[in-house]
Amino acid sequence: MKLIPSIFKRETRTATIKSDDPYLGEFFGLRGGIGGYVDPERASGQAVAHACIAVITQTLAAMPLNLYRRADNGGRERASEHPLYGVLHDQANETQTAFEAREYMIAALLIHGNAFARIARNNRGQVTALYPLDPGAVAVEQLESGRLRYRVTERRGVRVYLQEEMLHIRYRLGRDGVMGLSPIQITREAFNLSLSQQDAAAKQAAKSFRMEGLFTFPNPLPMDKKVDVLDKLRQKLEANNTTSGVHVLDGGADFKAVSMSAKDAEFIERMKLSNLDICRVYNVPPSVAGITDNATYSNIDQESRAFVVRCLSPLARRLEQAMNAAFLTATSRKALFVEHDLAGLLRGDMKARYEAYRVGREWGWLSPNEIRGLENMSEIEGGSEYLSPLNMTTLGNRGEGGEG
Repeated sequence: MKLIPSIFKRETRTATIKSDDPYLGEFFGLRGGIGGYVDPERASGQAVAHACIAVITQTLAAMPLNLYRRADNGGRERASEHPLYGVLHDQANETQTAFEAREYMIAALLIHGNAFARIARNNRGQVTALYPLDPGAVAVEQLESGRLRYRVTERRGVRVYLQEEMLHIRYRLGRDGVMGLSPIQITREAFNLSLSQQDAAAKQAAKSFRMEGLFTFPNPLPMDKKVDVLDKLRQKLEANNTTSGVHVLDGGADFKAVSMSAKDAEFIERMKLSNLDICRVYNVPPSVAGITDNATYSNIDQESRAFVVRCLSPLARRLEQAMNAAFLTATSRKALFVEHDLAGLLRGDMKARYEAYRVGREWGWLSPNEIRGLENMSEIEGGSEYLSPLNMTTLGNRGEGGEG
């Protein structure tokens, strides 16, 4: 039983620890500015925030995440025979596909700032399954050696996992250097403003956007008739369904508004600015999140590429490095590595792709089989040959058959 701990050089579980629960600060009231604490679940349900999170998680989870083996010639080849390849590419565990598990972890990362998954290994230390965990059920502790261990609250009780048994992905390191920071909490003022505007719009919609105001009569009503007159007026207003926010007073004959209209408050424009702020939080171009007010065919194409380069690529690198560190030992990383294939997102339309293939083929650095592989087509016989342009040669042979 002591063989596996000795192989991984694991610390005993009785070591003195330093508590580092990321939810303690929220429990005691993480307040600041006009925002204060924002419920991540509610904030992620805001329409634009949900669109940003959904497009990031679904797009990145749909991209192939492969395990590669470094080749002797400096290239790479897929290590499809390794158990980890199937976990990342096909089935994460007995009940979740690889897409579902990765989508869940990326969403947890973008909402809570931390994503956790329990790692299952075989007798050879190879990863055979990945079990995503609820970030709210995981408390992280730091051992005296600086390494981490994880307390997970499960239905059967609390279980403790060591660093080799857990995949921990952080959105951005906090000051403690252990936990990740939630983008929602970092920008909680922006989310609070957007949620407040959402609540105000819902309140106005419930009243059918009727203005609040006061009714006044030209002269004071006789005391003996005042109650009857006001009751009749209220009944008429209720019958006309116009009483929301309207109060009746004597002493005048006019209606005076006491609330500001949406137009006067520039409510729609302010909501648009808040939606753009949320897009900035997740580094998602507005058109990708469904905001197409100023979209054209050309800038949508550019924004789609910017989405890949500025949003998905850094996030993919964050996931890859965390997985390489958690799944593979230092020795294994010299031969194996995990990497996303984002090439499909950066390719242009069919005309642009075929033009690029033509250039690569004519200049001799693409073969027919390589081109067919990029288009998900099978290889053909004799398709691994490269062309050499007739009007070009190496510098040493330039004088052969030389110029007069």
